Formats: sequence, C-alpha cells, structure tokens
Amino acid sequence: MADRVRAFPDNAPGSFFVDRDCIDCETCYTLAPEVFEDARGHARVRRQPEDDRERRRAQMALVACPTASIGADDKRGMVEAARAFPEPIEGEVSFCGYTSEKSFGAWSYFIERPAGNVLVDSPRAAGPLLVRLEELGGVALMVLSHRDDVADHARFRARLGCERVMHGADGVHGLERYVQGDEPVALAGDLLAIPTPGHTPGSLCLLYRRTFLFTGDHLWWNPDRGILSASRSFNWYSWDEQLRSLERLLDFEFTWVLPGHGRSFRAESPAAMHRELQRGLARLRAA
Repeated sequence: MADRVRAFPDNAPGSFFVDRDCIDCETCYTLAPEVFEDARGHARVRRQPEDDRERRRAQMALVACPTASIGADDKRGMVEAARAFPEPIEGEVSFCGYTSEKSFGAWSYFIERPAGNVLVDSPRAAGPLLVRLEELGGVALMVLSHRDDVADHARFRARLGCERVMHGADGVHGLERYVQGDEPVALAGDLLAIPTPGHTPGSLCLLYRRTFLFTGDHLWWNPDRGILSASRSFNWYSWDEQLRSLERLLDFEFTWVLPGHGRSFRAESPAAMHRELQRGLARLRAA
C-alpha cells in the first residue's frame, strides 16, 4: 500500500498522493491526466479530483498502478473501481488495468470474442481481475508480444487454462505454442501473429480483425512529437531489425496501435494509419 509518510512533496495537497515507490510507468497520467502528471522521473498529483468522474478515474489509476504507489485517504468507491477493469477501449477490446511491476507497468489487453477470449500480454494476476475475466467467459488464448511483458502468465494459465503463445526466439520456456520464423502466422481467422524482431529477437505484434494492432514495445504514439515512434534507447536486440520490422507493418491494414508502453493511437482509416507510419519511419530513420 502507498505510504503517506513517503509521499512526494510535489503532490497537490488532498486525498490522493503518489509515494516514492513510483517507477514512472505512465499508467496513472494516461488513465487520469486531469489528476496525475509526469514530474520527470516520477508521477505526481497535479490537482485533486474536482468531480465524481475525475475521482473514479483517479481510483482506477490507483488500482492499475504496478507498484501500489498511489494512495487515497478517502476509500469510498474503491470496490467499484477495482471491478471497473477490463475497461472498454472500442468494440470488444478493453484495457486490463492491474499492470505489473514485473513488466514495468506494461499495459495488457482483453479481447472478448465468441470463438474464445484473448489476453494480449499478461497483467497482474489480481483477484478482482481474475474474477471479472471468469465472469466474461474466461480466457482461451494469451498472446505474449515479447519476453519483457510476460508478468504473471503462469498464474493465468493455472487459473484460467489459457493456451499461451509467443515467438520461440525470445526463450521463454514451457508455453503451449510458439511462433517460429519471420512469416505471419494465423492463430485464428481474425488473429494474425506478425513477427517483428528488433526490440527483442522474438518480438511480435498481434493483428485483430484488420483493425487493432497490439504492438508490445515495438511501436507506440509519442504525444510530445505527435508521431508514431519506437525507442532506440530501449532496444535489446537490433535497431536495424526494428526499423525493417516497422517497415513490414506497411503491408497490413489497421486503424489502432495499442502498445504495452507508450500511448495508443487511432487513425481515421487504414490509409491514414499508413501515412502516419510512413511519417514515423522517416523520423526514426533520420534520427
């Protein structure tokens, strides 16, 4: 639990606070930007919630925090906030919340589909989330984008019986299925695993319904530059391979980029997303 004694002094005074266990994973100020902000090295409360909506968003950020670094003196409504995840994004795709310190607060996603529900990367195996997933029909498949964001995958397998799949080049042993090589692999009629080596040798993206591209640490939206981007600093395998993998994404149609780290992005059409990806690639090649 967050400790008021260890709270950062730059928090706005009031019920909500952030303490020194914060790892600045971006979750809180992505979920509730009215209340939290980036203080360059840690998150802080920029101002206290001003209405019920902002209070609920701040409570959801508290629940989602991977290090339990957010506290609140007023506990009213916390049970409801704990059950607010998975939170719908669009259609049948939701954000799981309950990020894990094991994956540095990476976001994971839930796809509710008649052919079997899917988890993209592993959230924290928190009791309220496990119960909600069971209420929503369980999880048939967990797709792991790369070795950094596996978090509590074994606990989800033990509780929900989901098949786990990732690329074999990332060396996580004991899973039920592995993608091999560089060619896309259809996991189902509406699920395409696209190998995208670069960030790690076995990084892959998951394309759902030619609309949603789940990108792990491969690609995200940079709000400061207003452009799709990737990180050369946090590249554990090959930057040249990552650039080539990004270029390969131009062969696919999608309108959403949903990353593990960084901001998501929705384009108006696949053509608009294509243009944004080309623009981002040009910037990354010139850097």
